[in-house]
Order: sequence, then structure tokens, then C-alpha cells
Amino acid sequence: MLPEPFRMTKQRKIILDEIRKLKSHPTADEMYHLVRKKLPRISLGTVYRNLEMLTQTGFIQKLDVGGSQKRFDGMAHNHYHIRCTRCSRVDDLEIDLDKEIEHTAKKHTDFDIVRHNLEFVGLCPDCK
Repeated sequence: MLPEPFRMTKQRKIILDEIRKLKSHPTADEMYHLVRKKLPRISLGTVYRNLEMLTQTGFIQKLDVGGSQKRFDGMAHNHYHIRCTRCSRVDDLEIDLDKEIEHTAKKHTDFDIVRHNLEFVGLCPDCK
């Protein structure tokens, strides 16, 4: 549940536009440094709260991948990711979603499965 009625404020629009330009999956801190180029007076807390709001409303995704910091993805549709175990780089993995895994999981639970997350790990080309 959202703490306020959702409005696409100027700050949210700029944050959304900037994250959708990226192929990477930035942290809130990385987004803060990027957005400050357009909004020099914005705070890290404001960027973080707006990233959370954009996640809750389905405009972007928050990724819970390895490492201590959450990363954000400007592509809101469900897709897979691959993470480097050495440098923590996260890339999109352009393969079709495996719907069969959801059907198999449904046979083993009484949960209503609405989506799944699958993370691949390995070494990126720079770390090999």
C-alpha cells in the first residue's frame, strides 16, 4: 500500500527517465549521482524514496541480487539477470521466461504463484 496517492512528480519523472536510459542496474547511490546532474539539490534520501515508490507502482524493478546494496532496473517486465561473482556487475539475460518452472512449483505448494525470479551467476567478461 502506498503512503500517498501516486503522482508523477518532476523528480520522479527525471529519476524514471534516467534509469530507463541505462543498461546497467544501478544502486540508489549511483542513481543519486546521476540524477544530481539534472537536479543538483536533490538528496540521496529523496532519490531512494522515489526509487521505492517507482518500484511499488510497477514502473521499475528492485533487484535483490548478491551484494549488500539493492539494485534497480528500468525494465519493469519480468526477465532474468546474470551477476558476476567477482565485481557484482548485473546484466539482463535475454532468454524467454520458463513458465514450466511455475507449473512445476504449483504442484508442490498451495500458494498462488504470480511470478518468479531466477538469477544466474558467473564471471563477467572483464573478470574472466
